[in-house]
Amino acid sequence: MHHVEINGFRMAYRDEGSGPVVLLAHAFPLAALMWNPQIEVLRYNYRVLAPDLRGFGQSKGAPLDRYATVEEYADDLAAFLQKLGLDREKVVFIGLSMGGYIAFAFYRKYAQLVRALVLCDTRSEPDTEQARQNRFKLIEDLRERGMEAAVEANLPKLLSAENYVQREDLVADLSRTIYLNDPAGTIAATGALAHRPDSTPLLAEIAVPTLVIHGKDDQLIPVESARQMAQAIPDWQLSVVPRAGHLSNLENPVFFNQALETFLKELK
Repeated sequence: MHHVEINGFRMAYRDEGSGPVVLLAHAFPLAALMWNPQIEVLRYNYRVLAPDLRGFGQSKGAPLDRYATVEEYADDLAAFLQKLGLDREKVVFIGLSMGGYIAFAFYRKYAQLVRALVLCDTRSEPDTEQARQNRFKLIEDLRERGMEAAVEANLPKLLSAENYVQREDLVADLSRTIYLNDPAGTIAATGALAHRPDSTPLLAEIAVPTLVIHGKDDQLIPVESARQMAQAIPDWQLSVVPRAGHLSNLENPVFFNQALETFLKELK
């Protein structure tokens, strides 16, 4: 991992390959590790940047006295690109779940830096009131029990029901990744997710090619929600990943990577 000082904290990131820049924003409550199957393929034709977001993985610096915001994560990524001398180069922004929420925030503020969007297993709507209350309950549990609470609350739903039972290796890898995270960073991010804005009005304003990728068996966000989101974007494509849930990039990486590479090759 490389490290760079931005916005008052030390961001850890992977920087692989050369060519057009692809920026990967990971899901909650994981880290850049989740993108390994994509990095191994994309690095042959692209410069792939995969940071640990603030408070996750090896990146510290989460606010301790308040919740974070999705806008702050977007600002961190813009500062990160500037630090690497890429603030005048358009990137392909790929975000999964929480990374997708950050992609919306990034596009709202830094559209001039975006060449294309890839929105994976995410949604444009804010949390429902019930979902928000569930997040506040998780925050209480995180304060009491640490990352064990995050594993229990999230892991069974991150994969399809079938993969959660059958893919013991993947379940173990994800559990390790979650446990390595800092409870303070996870609490700050949980608050950011609970209070994120409605990005649905933004969809019609997205003026770059956009690929929506979604696991067919996503337990957290129905695939029909992804279809409706995609159809609201002017220049959209939709790829539904079979035999995959919320972490479609890990559950069926061969299909996911093929859809992603096809989209990237079509970009002008």
